[in-house]
Amino acid sequence: MTTTFLSLEDVSYVLPNGETLFSGLNETFDNRRTGLIGRNGSGKTVLARILAGQIQPNQGRCMRSGMVHYLDQQVSPRADATVADIAGVRVALDALRRIEAGSSALSDFDAVGDHWDIGLQLQLALEQQGLKHLEAGTSASVLSGGESMRVALIGAQLSDADFLILDEPSNHLDRSSRLALSEWLQNWPRGLLVISHDRQLLRGMERIVELSSLGLRSYGGNYAFYAQARTQEQQRAIIALERARLDRRREENAMRKQRERQEKRQARGTREGKQANQAKILLDRQKERSDQSMGKLCRQQADTQFELSQRVLEASSQLADDIRIHLHAPFPASIAQRHVAALDKVVLPFVPLANQRISLLVRGQQRIGLLGPNGCGKSTLLKVLDGRIAPLAGACRITDSLAYLDQALDILDAQRSVLPQLQAVNHTLSEGDLRMRLAQLGLDAQKVAAPSGSLSGGERLKAALACVLYAATPPQLLLLDEPSNHLDLPSLQALERLLSSYQGALLVASHDLDFLGELRLTDLLVAGAEGWALMPADSLTQ
Repeated sequence: MTTTFLSLEDVSYVLPNGETLFSGLNETFDNRRTGLIGRNGSGKTVLARILAGQIQPNQGRCMRSGMVHYLDQQVSPRADATVADIAGVRVALDALRRIEAGSSALSDFDAVGDHWDIGLQLQLALEQQGLKHLEAGTSASVLSGGESMRVALIGAQLSDADFLILDEPSNHLDRSSRLALSEWLQNWPRGLLVISHDRQLLRGMERIVELSSLGLRSYGGNYAFYAQARTQEQQRAIIALERARLDRRREENAMRKQRERQEKRQARGTREGKQANQAKILLDRQKERSDQSMGKLCRQQADTQFELSQRVLEASSQLADDIRIHLHAPFPASIAQRHVAALDKVVLPFVPLANQRISLLVRGQQRIGLLGPNGCGKSTLLKVLDGRIAPLAGACRITDSLAYLDQALDILDAQRSVLPQLQAVNHTLSEGDLRMRLAQLGLDAQKVAAPSGSLSGGERLKAALACVLYAATPPQLLLLDEPSNHLDLPSLQALERLLSSYQGALLVASHDLDFLGELRLTDLLVAGAEGWALMPADSLTQ
């Protein structure tokens, strides 16, 4: 097997506003399946585009041993695009048609290359991916987000690239598509770099590389190995931080006692000089020497204090950001025995016939995970529960104390900043307390003052959750539609901790089985070929 590689040498990148995103990166990516992880905003996508040759670093260089195919996390085709455009084979298909019509232009033959059967390959791949209803000329405008990503992944598969760089490829994919993606990547024979927060996907990698403010750090194993190593590192970092803080406290106490002794000696000398009736000039000289000695001591102690504080800061910098994230879990009044939602022979609109009819009772502390392929009706069911969509038939009785976060997070006003939106739903806490809670979610003063529409996907989700769960009266029923999309791993794990502590009823739709497995679910509601089925949550692992 030919070894392909991408190599970074002292690479730095500066944002247009002058902020350094990362600097001095040195790393080589080879044939090993590698997962790239890091906090949102750390620069993963920028780094991926540098590796793909789409943008240039401000300093350093990137070397490539072959052709690189880069797949962006957002598949955004132009208005007149087709399936062939998304798959990246439109140029070759158009050239092939011209050749079949009699063209002898060298540019057409160059465009086709060795891919004389590219049309057949595309159609076969579409059929294998369960997209046989699509053709090369199908308009991209009729595709869902998941279908667009699957077509783009087909394009990566057909690219014959020496190195694939995939940015969040499992976003918008349902469970079966995620499994198919994992299987395909396991068999990819050449270079591969996957940016992802999907732990199932990362467990299939051979190496994890983490990008942080400290640079790139390589871990020689899959996600399970990385998680264990990071846990051990964080335990050592916590011990080192506590030791640095203890050393500082001890030294501060010793310096305080030293100053007190010096002050006592100075006062005693002054007192004894006066009692001995020494001349004023001698007393002044003695006071000058004493002041100089005290000044020297203060300067020495200030230097020591600075050095000790630097050690604490250095030890603190080794702690992962997720250690610092703190979430206040809401505790609505106990309503365990009360039904918060009741659907009686409801007929859902806009969904496949098999999943149109549903009857469902939701108790006050029931926690239900919604599973099923894209398009089966999960989002529609949540919107009916929220009252946004009326059912075609049947009766709905739903508590008034509910909150619904859809994938667009339209609970937030994109033009307004986060803080006043949180203040509007919580008049009991002071502005300082609300700012503190937002800061503990990772939303600093700059973020909470910016229009919420300018925040990243993960930041907007945190803001939306804050406005819901930090309301003066938390909801008794919480509806969530794919909340794990766009979250980095630390934020995802923080969300899991929060939702695990939430005491109300919960319905959450997600394709991320790792995420669902951390939420202490009581039941699963699965949309299948024979309709909706409610089953115990432990069947998630079966």
